[in-house]
Amino acid sequence: LEKMTDLVAVWEVALSDGVHKIEFEHGTTSGKRVVYVDGKEEIRKEWMFKLVGKETFTVGACKTKATINIDAVGGFAYEYTLEINGKSLKKYMENRSKTTNTWILSLRGTDYRVVLEKDTMDVWCNGQKMETAGEFVDDGTETHFSVGDHSCCIKAVSSGKRKEGIIHTLIVDDREIPEAVE
Repeated sequence: LEKMTDLVAVWEVALSDGVHKIEFEHGTTSGKRVVYVDGKEEIRKEWMFKLVGKETFTVGACKTKATINIDAVGGFAYEYTLEINGKSLKKYMENRSKTTNTWILSLRGTDYRVVLEKDTMDVWCNGQKMETAGEFVDDGTETHFSVGDHSCCIKAVSSGKRKEGIIHTLIVDDREIPEAVE
């Protein structure tokens, strides 16, 4: 395996289907650009005469658009920034924390990452979109699904406060799971 000698940036991006690692190699003498997503080569360009610019590719099961911007910051120094869906990584993650809930749990020694997309009510577990059944209950809604032989339910109830909106709670085998902060 060729050693990544020109590795200049590494980002971790939490999407619904998992946390993806993006690595970028930039050979400032050769002009080489290589983008890896989860260790797999997505883009390779050799002998680029222009050392600044951008590389666009997709990440994850939903083919989320990602762009690496390469900017000169004086002399032979470069700055590398990652954009997800046209937003800076920081802005994207701040927005994502408003549109999704994430829970990390361990069941019989296996770790699971459950993500609720609030706008679509899609539920993801370890990279797979889950089959769910929704139902209305007295105080809100319940979205039911299974992880292995464990019954899971995401309860959605109004907080009663306009600023807070709806509170989503994951319950697995009658146990409430605390929300994770990514």
